[in-house]
Amino acid sequence: MSALDTTSALEAPPPVSRGWPARRILGTSLVFFWILLGIALVYYLVAAWDPDLFARYVPSYLSGLRVTLVLVAISTALGALLSIPVAAGRMSKNKVVGAVAYAYVYFFRGTPLLAQTFLIYYGLGSFRPFLDSIGLWTFFREAWYCAILAFTLNTAAYQAEILRGAIDSVGKGQWEGAASLGLTRWQTLRKVILPQAMIVALRPYGNELILMIKGSAIVAIITVYDLMGVTRLAFSRTFDFQTYIWAAIIYLAIVELLRNVVELIEKRLTRHLKR
Repeated sequence: MSALDTTSALEAPPPVSRGWPARRILGTSLVFFWILLGIALVYYLVAAWDPDLFARYVPSYLSGLRVTLVLVAISTALGALLSIPVAAGRMSKNKVVGAVAYAYVYFFRGTPLLAQTFLIYYGLGSFRPFLDSIGLWTFFREAWYCAILAFTLNTAAYQAEILRGAIDSVGKGQWEGAASLGLTRWQTLRKVILPQAMIVALRPYGNELILMIKGSAIVAIITVYDLMGVTRLAFSRTFDFQTYIWAAIIYLAIVELLRNVVELIEKRLTRHLKR
């Protein structure tokens, strides 16, 4: 086939769309809708501004924000530690160990975090005589400890899958190359595999942390006065809807800050991959 025939066989580029197709009209309409909604929200907050309300509940909001951040930080750190043996179990060739790890991940990823929190706080409370006899009732009678346990178990399942997927994404040639250099499997994992896997896992870890921040609002239902808990208390006393709007803005600011921090770290870690 000649070069002329090859050129003619190539498909022509699609024509440039002109005018205002339905998809473009819909997209532009949605953008204007969100802009108008944002303007209306700002107008409402300015019109409904109550300095006394703000001064009265700012300390409570700061206290609730601190509770939220501490809860998420502790749960995420403990979940990261627990996720290591769970991920190892998921990758284990032992069928029993793999089945136990799979069942754990399947349960905590397949059921709502709210249901898990209720099962721990209310469900285990039904076994008070037994827990009291083994000295664990002091732990399970506190909503704060139950919330940390529920969040730790939940995020460990997600983090285990993130870690397992990141390790599996590194090619087997890396293991073989490290073995040819005389490195043990532990040295290979620590010095070769994990540094590459963490780059892959960074963004999923950031997403999991963001989900934990947003999911932490459910602890208000079991009497933990986090950010959402103090917001509900403020609304019950004032019946002012802007108390929830301010809480939403705070959550949005935290999520946006975390997203930018994760993106900045990712750019710095992958700067050697940029051409």
